[in-house]
Amino acid sequence: MIERYSRPRMKKIWSDKNKFDQWLKVEIAVCEAWAELGEIPREDIVKIKKASYNLSRIAAFLKVTHHDMTAFLNSVAESLGTESRFIHLGLTSSDVMDTALSLQLTQAAHILTKDVAEITSVLENQAIEHKYTIMMGRTHGVHAEPTTFGLKMALWTEEMKRNSRRLAEAGKSISVGKISGAVGTYASVPPQVEEIACAKLGLTPAPISSQIVQRDRHAQFLTTLAIIASSLEKFATEIRNLQRTEVLEVEEPFEEGQTGSSAMPHKRNPELCERICGLARLIRGHALTSLENIALWHERDISHSSTERIILPDSCLALDYMLSIFTSIMKGLKVFPENMRHNIELTQGLIFSQRVLLALINKGLTREEAYKMVQDNAMEAWQGKKSFLALLRMNKRITNYLTQDELKSLFDYNYYLKYVDTVFERLGLT
Repeated sequence: MIERYSRPRMKKIWSDKNKFDQWLKVEIAVCEAWAELGEIPREDIVKIKKASYNLSRIAAFLKVTHHDMTAFLNSVAESLGTESRFIHLGLTSSDVMDTALSLQLTQAAHILTKDVAEITSVLENQAIEHKYTIMMGRTHGVHAEPTTFGLKMALWTEEMKRNSRRLAEAGKSISVGKISGAVGTYASVPPQVEEIACAKLGLTPAPISSQIVQRDRHAQFLTTLAIIASSLEKFATEIRNLQRTEVLEVEEPFEEGQTGSSAMPHKRNPELCERICGLARLIRGHALTSLENIALWHERDISHSSTERIILPDSCLALDYMLSIFTSIMKGLKVFPENMRHNIELTQGLIFSQRVLLALINKGLTREEAYKMVQDNAMEAWQGKKSFLALLRMNKRITNYLTQDELKSLFDYNYYLKYVDTVFERLGLT
């Protein structure tokens, strides 16, 4: 089941191979920049552009250096001749690592953007399909007034569109490079090298940096992922509630041969939605860690580094996985309009209480007088499980103001659907 929703493309981005690929890409781009400024001979650049590394050799060097960048550089040097002296010229480790990390995050953001667009499209289709599928609206978990399942889906669609805009902004914020030397002063590598190298890499130079790209950028990215994850948790929680046995208005897909319990063969649990809810908690925790990473000592310390090796890949992988699962859920979601209608009628008309209240106010009663009259009848209907309309028709205090026909006209479900089209037009859903 897990493999069905796994995303190899995101795993590849956070693999050691891709990390070192990006490191090498940055190193070569910097060398090309130096060459354009006349500091590296053209013939050496031809050789440098063919540089490579060996994962096994990096691991061997790391046992000695205890420093992944120097281990990487030693491996790269083995693939070159004397021109290897130009690799990492004027740079500090973070010039390469942070710029390469931006490339990885940009790659991840590209995948997540596609994921968000896909689920948004699926939700939009559900909204249009169930535009007029009437169901019970609930506040505090209690019946309120009717809405439609299409409106619920339209609400989710619009939220995911906002998430798409958030992700675009966060992706832009993290798409920066930093090639400015040990403490960001450009003393050993001029700004022109940064400008040329970043242009080759498709990144924007950070306007100013210390030894690192500032971590508020990474925090913005991760908190955005946490918001998206929280939206998915919100949607999944709603499906879980609507799938409860007593409600059963929707149900997540349940495949042939699937089991819900080792003890109870009848069980059909919303386990995919529950999985989404659990992973959302994980990403929110990672987002908090990213906020803690903003404050570092002076121009840089290394306290953020160990956490980022976990929180950045894990958050991207988890959200990609969550979006995959939720897209599958919504594509295969079972919707039960007949149960929705049945549940609306459970309270025998109590949901029309506000309509009766407003009608009495329109007849000249104060809000307090009208409210008390309606509430008295509503409580009697609730406690005695009686028809609300029948009680109103027999109550002289009510019929002194509203005729039998007027009362009957108030109990019309279509009243709650009159502006559905307006909302859909406002959202551009047709």
